[in-house]
Amino acid sequence: MALERDTVITAALNLLDEVGLDNLTMRRLASVLEIKAASLYWHFESKQALMDGMADALMADVACEPPVRQRKYQDAFARVTRIAHEIRGALLARRDGARVYAGTYVVTDNVMRVAEAMIRPLREQGATTRLASWSAFSILDYVLGFVMEEQGFSSSDISPSEMITRRAAFEALAAQSYPHVAASMDDVFNLDFDSRFELGLNIFIAGLRLHLSPPLETAS
Repeated sequence: MALERDTVITAALNLLDEVGLDNLTMRRLASVLEIKAASLYWHFESKQALMDGMADALMADVACEPPVRQRKYQDAFARVTRIAHEIRGALLARRDGARVYAGTYVVTDNVMRVAEAMIRPLREQGATTRLASWSAFSILDYVLGFVMEEQGFSSSDISPSEMITRRAAFEALAAQSYPHVAASMDDVFNLDFDSRFELGLNIFIAGLRLHLSPPLETAS
């Protein structure tokens, strides 16, 4: 029976969870599928092409509500916020998910659907095509960068004792010349990623609201 493309992608994502992106190779994937590595190239001409397919699969369950149901949210900003959270969840669902997706420019229905779900509500709110599209992709960049750091920390091989040593060195240097960093130390090392993500996203959305708010009339 011929090997299906979706089967390869599923196996690649499962292998990703097991070994991480750096150890995911075409040869290793072929071994998992019990085929010769050359057979994979019928479906994917390179590892990057495979990663494109994996990136597309990561977005399979994002922004799947039809537009009519999406409009139940109070405004465009609530809908964009929801999609941002869905993207983060999709990337976190797989080891190194953000690294897989970052830098790919996949032209597929999954990716286009997500882009449409973020751009459309902003345009409906009155944004120009530039503001809507640049904002949507800037939010995506924020999510990717945040999750990349989040996953990088969670997959780190640094032991708790080594982390304590690093923090002590960080605090010592900050105490010498960087008083505001020193005062913020507990927050800098706070691992509540959900709250940190929410804060950054809210700041972004607040800026969008400001851009789309009608200018205040000045008194004559």
